[in-house]
Amino acid sequence: MTTPIRVVIVDDQQLVRVGFQRILETEPGIEVVGEAEDGAQAIEVVRWRRPDVVLMDIQMPVMDGLEATRRILDPAGQAPSQTAPRIIILTTFELDEYVFEALRAGASGFLVKNTPPEVLVEAIQSVVVGGGLLSPGVTAKVIGAFAHRRASDRDARRLATLTEREREVLVLLAEGHSNREIASSLFVSLPTVKTHLAHIYAKLGAKNRNEALGRAVAGGLL
Repeated sequence: MTTPIRVVIVDDQQLVRVGFQRILETEPGIEVVGEAEDGAQAIEVVRWRRPDVVLMDIQMPVMDGLEATRRILDPAGQAPSQTAPRIIILTTFELDEYVFEALRAGASGFLVKNTPPEVLVEAIQSVVVGGGLLSPGVTAKVIGAFAHRRASDRDARRLATLTEREREVLVLLAEGHSNREIASSLFVSLPTVKTHLAHIYAKLGAKNRNEALGRAVAGGLL
């Protein structure tokens, strides 16, 4: 029997938490193991419940979801045997002023709260195996919103180390293509794409595809 995906729901509105829990409790492969109403509580709940995935609101009292995400994913705050959970950011607005920082903090996904239940479930299933997911339209809006910012020298230097093929993979990634679609587009095998992604993450100092996307935007590639 497959072990269910353990999920913690973090939102300052009880109605939202209850709504998400009712959606997820119908999924046999997902188990809601805790909830919190602010970022500070989220840190404690994650520490004790050790979920695989955290659904994290951004704007909350006491401590917002962005700061909570940073602290939860900070290796210094984790026990040696503890694996950091995947964090999916949830918000009311598709373009939020904190989205870019959330991705740079290491969030694995970003969804609006009116996302259809089946998409929410798919997102949880995707990030738990190392994938990333952005709500439709968010990728282009994030790039557009931050492309005017001055490129980060550090991120630009990192981008300069990428090969031409790695840049092609990163651009396709930013367009929202899956690994399999990237492989088909570039006429290479799926393992080859995964190898390119591993090299990209290492060169950019990124933990996942969304953080790599953030660094590409900050460095001026996208």
